[in-house]
Amino acid sequence: MDIVIIGDGKVGHKLAMQLSGEKYNVTLIDKSERKLRDAVNEMDVSCVVGDGASADIQRQADVPGADLVIACASTDEMNLFCCLLARKLGAKQTIARVRNPIYHNQIDLLKEDLKLSMAVNPERALAGEISRVLIFPSAAKLETFVKGRVELVEVTYPSHSSIDGLSLSELYKKHQIKMLVCAVQRDGAVYIPDGNFVPQPGDKINITASHPEIEKFLKLTKGIISKAKNVMICGGGRVAYYLGSQLLELGMQVKIIEVDEKRCMELCDLLPKATIIHGNATDHELLEEEGISKADAFVTLTGMDEENIIMSMYAKSRHVPKVVTKVNDDGLQSMVDQLGMESVVSAKNVTANVITSYVRAMRNSMGSANVETVYKLIGGKIEALEFRIREKTRYTGIPLKNLKLKSNHLVACIVRNRRTIIPGGNDTLEVGDNVIVISMEQGLEDLQDIMR
Repeated sequence: MDIVIIGDGKVGHKLAMQLSGEKYNVTLIDKSERKLRDAVNEMDVSCVVGDGASADIQRQADVPGADLVIACASTDEMNLFCCLLARKLGAKQTIARVRNPIYHNQIDLLKEDLKLSMAVNPERALAGEISRVLIFPSAAKLETFVKGRVELVEVTYPSHSSIDGLSLSELYKKHQIKMLVCAVQRDGAVYIPDGNFVPQPGDKINITASHPEIEKFLKLTKGIISKAKNVMICGGGRVAYYLGSQLLELGMQVKIIEVDEKRCMELCDLLPKATIIHGNATDHELLEEEGISKADAFVTLTGMDEENIIMSMYAKSRHVPKVVTKVNDDGLQSMVDQLGMESVVSAKNVTANVITSYVRAMRNSMGSANVETVYKLIGGKIEALEFRIREKTRYTGIPLKNLKLKSNHLVACIVRNRRTIIPGGNDTLEVGDNVIVISMEQGLEDLQDIMR
């Protein structure tokens, strides 16, 4: 597939890294020659220096022959115009990053006229990820498959509980929990465990199961925290607006602290049921006055990663049950993990994952089992993929114990006729199934790629 990305900013660069790493033919367009020079040194991409809104520049990048054009320049208007121009020149599909809430809310009315395949709002996508975690605060991260029927959660393995020292097979058998521990991170190393694996306290484990089964496991380990009711948000930007809207609809109490007085007035109009505080959230005295010690959750969403990290550390010191930290810098993210910050989120990563899933679905539309959903786990070291089996193949109808899977691949869950199956050796894959696979290999295209 030939893909053209307009804009080598945070999202554009992350996308180029992911897609070129999966062997797509990627061309980057940007006005900055320095940025593109760095991109060529870092990854296998072609580059065109110039304005992506120029037909001549788009022709130089071979937009007329492109399968997909992704516009993620600095403004929504530029992105929408670039996509319209790309389709006029002959590009097969287009995706625009649209951040303005007013534009995004009306995009369905204009999608056909703009000839857009998809519009992605990074801030809205990030707010959705944070709200899922606040509904289920025991999880550091929570992703859903098969329209919410299966959840994949990351939790820290507990100490001093009734499951200490049990292997995974003993745990499943003794407590009759229909779940699968599909990935484990310990001291920087990553494992796809088998039944003999014995988790240790402090391990970060990723579990696939239905929501009730995950709750059963967390109750067993005394690790369950009830849904957040009182949420304090630091920073009043677009993510805070989207998150506040979602949390208020869920019946939570929301308090937003924002340093810019004009933005505070806007938020008062946009979110009349929320409490809006004008002040600097890095001021510990202000946080105390506003009741940080009584908050169920604390979310840092300012534009400064360092500020977000410091405020989150303070919230942890005040024993806030759930702390979510926005960190965009990849280098800082790995440092934050070592500081014990469990829920670290990034708008560019969420956006890149949404678009990468769409690209894979495009590529695999002729395959026997398309990729429906893709999530990156444990800093991108592992992928969780949802496949849909559309036709009979050499692996359907055969017990899993008789299928030869490549090492470091795991069939984690099967959903058949709305029923969730945690697979054993006698289970089979059938036409119509949604199958969740965990892999340490990047860029799987078809379910048969996990077979030897």
